[in-house]
Amino acid sequence: MSGGTPVGGGYMRQRHSQGYASSGDDLEDDACSRSRPTSPTSMRKRTWIEILENFLWLASAAFIIYYGDRHSNLIYLVWHDERIRRMPLYLGMVGVGLNALFFFYSSMSVGSVRRFDEKWELTSISALPFVTLLGLVSFCLFSFALWPIWSFLTLPLLFTLFMACMVTFPYILIGRFRPQDDILRTD
Repeated sequence: MSGGTPVGGGYMRQRHSQGYASSGDDLEDDACSRSRPTSPTSMRKRTWIEILENFLWLASAAFIIYYGDRHSNLIYLVWHDERIRRMPLYLGMVGVGLNALFFFYSSMSVGSVRRFDEKWELTSISALPFVTLLGLVSFCLFSFALWPIWSFLTLPLLFTLFMACMVTFPYILIGRFRPQDDILRTD
């Protein structure tokens, strides 16, 4: 910063313009004081194709969960069927739980960061390989655990359930993001 009054070892910028708040002469401060449009028209509308795709993923997952192996539903099979390998199933569930905890933690910590360029540097980007590897290992463990029931159909079954989770994940909001126009700037 150039010029100003020395305060506590540094310089503080002072504004001496009479019409500072309303003139718009200072381009730097005028740019940050403009309000951003937050109307519903500025948000992206979903097309009917995207809605249809999401519905198909959810309907397929509901079909898989409801019909299971044609004799009982998937939830009953997971808890009571003797053909399932239990240790890989439990390890896969632990991996999915760790991924869910990480996503919850990163979404909460990103909400507390003020600067846009610092948002994803702190948590998500540095741990992205770990989360990806954990998800891949969980998918392989689930495939190994459920292979005795559905054999080669296990892979599309798990992928369909994964995509249904990805479709519903954006609608599970932990907290709403609010625009930062309300913040009073003091620089």
